[in-house]
Amino acid sequence: MKDTRHPRALRDRKAHLSPDAERLVGAALGLSNSGSRIEDRFWERVLAQRLEKMLDSNHPQALYDALDRLQQADAEAYGALIEAVEDCAEMLQVEDEQGNKWDCLLLSAPLVVWTRFRIPSGPIPAEAASALATQWQAHVLAQGARHVMLPYLYSVDQLPRDFSELRRLLRRLATAAVGGATPKIDLKSLPETAEMFADSRFLLSVIAVPAGQPMFRWQEIDAKDHASRVTCLEQWVAQGRPTLEPLLAGCGFECLLPDAYHLNLREADRRTRPYAVQAAVHFLTHALKLEASELEASVAPFGTERIDEYRIGLSAGDPEAVAQGIVWPLLGSETEADEPTPLDRIREVLREAGVNEIHVWAELNEPEFCEDCGTPLFPNARGDTVHAEMPEDIEPDITHFH
Repeated sequence: MKDTRHPRALRDRKAHLSPDAERLVGAALGLSNSGSRIEDRFWERVLAQRLEKMLDSNHPQALYDALDRLQQADAEAYGALIEAVEDCAEMLQVEDEQGNKWDCLLLSAPLVVWTRFRIPSGPIPAEAASALATQWQAHVLAQGARHVMLPYLYSVDQLPRDFSELRRLLRRLATAAVGGATPKIDLKSLPETAEMFADSRFLLSVIAVPAGQPMFRWQEIDAKDHASRVTCLEQWVAQGRPTLEPLLAGCGFECLLPDAYHLNLREADRRTRPYAVQAAVHFLTHALKLEASELEASVAPFGTERIDEYRIGLSAGDPEAVAQGIVWPLLGSETEADEPTPLDRIREVLREAGVNEIHVWAELNEPEFCEDCGTPLFPNARGDTVHAEMPEDIEPDITHFH
């Protein structure tokens, strides 16, 4: 089962579904219960046609209602609908002036970043953007592919917030890539970025190839310079890292392979989780002048009807206070039935970071947020959820690196 990032406000449950939502639910159930590839393709066409109309008309509420209903009723059908809408939002076909058809895909290249300072985001200098685009073309994309890379280092907060907005961005970039033009995208009015010690940054691009042709080097199995995914990643890291390092001064970072947008959103979330724990522990040991072994962690599951995330509260001696908090989301089909369990993995990461005193809450908790600033509340050692705050006599050193 896949995740999605649609806004919480759009997921309010409705007792009665609209006709459009009912049709989506029926098609998703049909696809999840299909017994053959030919039936799969039928339901996939039905879903694609309906979803394209919804997203292109900027009326996605029926989609979110259908997702909410299926999330409660049928996990497999929910996964089928998520996969269909992600495909629709990140992939389309356009025609050029000669009537030739081009397959277009929205790509992202995640960077998992950690630091004691602020993680940069924002515009990329023209020379660096050109170098990165050239490196993608040389080491990742298939021969003859056209692509347009946006000269911007995105945070999660600055990515498109819903599937309709994402598809509009895809169409504009796809048209520019096919036509060899420079897209006109407003990159000056993007929202502010939340300050975190470990987070993801993203490069975005759209690739266009003649319909049915390979998009990536690892698809060109008959080419003399065919390269595997592993080789493409190694070359991207080797060539791209020197260009990226000045953009992420004072940060450690890991490059992920450029690939489809939604796939890489999930992979970036997965890779960021342990770095978030390690970076928070590292910050506290320096700010409070303590050893990691002197910190305590309180871990609790949060969700409405099932565990959606764990929250980790780090404290230094005061059982009622939380100095730093970390959210560890469960992704895709992750559950406590996995081996190792998500909780086992959290314990392992905490101990690797040097934190040995770990308190675990057994019961599922309703997600709570601060009424003033909207940030999550975190568990303390006394069994309460509280705001994460540094001791009053400590001035947090979360500054830009110069």
